[in-house]
Amino acid sequence: MRSLNIAATGMLAQQLNVEVISNNIANMNTTAFKRQRAEFQDLLYQDERRVGSSSSDTGTIVPAGVQIGVGVKTAAVYRIIEQGNLVSTDNTYDVAIQGKGFFKITLPSGDTAYSRAGSFQLSPTGIIVTADGYQVAPAITIPPDAVNVTINSSGEVLVKTQGNVTPQNVGQFQLVTFANEAGLEPVGDNLFLETPASGTATSGTPGKSGVGTILQGFLETSNVNVVQEITNLITAQRAYEMNSKVIESSDEMMRTLTQLR
Repeated sequence: MRSLNIAATGMLAQQLNVEVISNNIANMNTTAFKRQRAEFQDLLYQDERRVGSSSSDTGTIVPAGVQIGVGVKTAAVYRIIEQGNLVSTDNTYDVAIQGKGFFKITLPSGDTAYSRAGSFQLSPTGIIVTADGYQVAPAITIPPDAVNVTINSSGEVLVKTQGNVTPQNVGQFQLVTFANEAGLEPVGDNLFLETPASGTATSGTPGKSGVGTILQGFLETSNVNVVQEITNLITAQRAYEMNSKVIESSDEMMRTLTQLR
């Protein structure tokens, strides 16, 4: 009885769907988190009567045929790259990206990762780093005698030191863009890695050539819509229950057959 296996694939698909939704809800307060969506495809069909085949020696054609589906499979877990809300923090080293782009982060291994989470801090030597101590690339060092730090919309870091009236430019934030941002590989800690699917990173100055701008004292929030996620969770739960009901019904039908005398 094919319905047992078909319903089983449906239950597995909805289980994965719930896992994706639960991860979205768990990260509803994660800085710059991008929600995900599970996408599914139907499996191959078993032809009991092929559509378009000849039904007689006079050339008549079967208009519909008989194709029996065998279930569902997961096609992808797609990341939705949508701008989150911007919230004010009044923290000097909190920066948000308005529009397209990612910050470049240098990992301890020397590799480059990318992130939209701009909750930066200073290292013991005054370098701007992430919460894990990874340097922002290119490296930007704040002088120890700085009394005021301003980051403008184009990413320039302007520092006013004691006794100097004119601010000093100590660095420039660079943003990178990708042809397919959804193709980036998430590795945790709000970081992504470049993949063949994402395309190569293209560096640019904030505010130019389609690259987003920088906003100091703000952070980008998660783009998770809690109401939508709860609705999707209820839908997935109902679909799981219906698939389990199919298994129960199939089992009852098989039990009826075994009881025939």
